[in-house]
Amino acid sequence: MAIIRSDSFDGEILEEMGRRLRALRLQQNLGQADLALRAQLSPTTVKNAEHGRDPRLSTILRILRVLGRVEALDAFLPPPTVSPIALLKTAGRQRERARARPAPPADRPNGKHDG
Repeated sequence: MAIIRSDSFDGEILEEMGRRLRALRLQQNLGQADLALRAQLSPTTVKNAEHGRDPRLSTILRILRVLGRVEALDAFLPPPTVSPIALLKTAGRQRERARARPAPPADRPNGKHDG
């Protein structure tokens, strides 16, 4: 299995995810048709996911659920952590939206200054 890195191309990452899904399926001695039936997907959808053909997130979720690996999503997308300092600044309130960034000055379209 290859390591997924931040500089990997999307296609490479999707192919590696497909290889990992296939390996998990084979570890559990499931055929593609059986997995598809249990996940309520078509066998073609499972085959495409295993080949990294840009599966929908719902497809990945269904496959992981059948394979008993939904908890792996916690490592994939962990809840954001808040530093104690940021928590004090917000008085315990969670952010609900991003702050708008100021537009660059009109005389300098790229926002850079002389000097």
